[in-house]
Amino acid sequence: MAEKKYPFKIKQKIVYPSQGVGLINSIEEKEFNGKKTPYYVVYVEVTDMTIMVPVEKAEELGLRAIVQPSEAERALDFIGEEFEPNPSDWKLRYQMNMDLLKKGSIIDIAAIVRSLYHRSKVKELPIQERKLYESAKKLFEDEISLSLKKSKVDVDALIHSKLENK
Repeated sequence: MAEKKYPFKIKQKIVYPSQGVGLINSIEEKEFNGKKTPYYVVYVEVTDMTIMVPVEKAEELGLRAIVQPSEAERALDFIGEEFEPNPSDWKLRYQMNMDLLKKGSIIDIAAIVRSLYHRSKVKELPIQERKLYESAKKLFEDEISLSLKKSKVDVDALIHSKLENK
């Protein structure tokens, strides 16, 4: 199967926005309804899960490569910038942030982290929103850490200092 061209390679680290940062362990073909379909076999460390993603659906599901260092730096700067506060209705805010998470660019994830961090300074976040904030922050931290080749502790401190730059 190695002769075929796939957007991602075996042993490549990728971002699966709804799941976390993962590692493509293999590409396997599975038969489904009499048709052989190639799947990425992705190990996601944060949840200790292995997921199979159909190659043809990978882009639609938001799988993407880890960003270049310049884009990681831009996202870090972005979380420190001024922004319009999200709606005070938490359900509306939650839906907006879930939509951003599904889009899954590093800037979208940074926007979630930034808005929910600042919202939590005003008022405690509802449980669902707090979980969304924690998973978005973890995803952001993991990707920045891989992109910039820095420890997660250093990246966490960097994120915190950018967020507090207000």
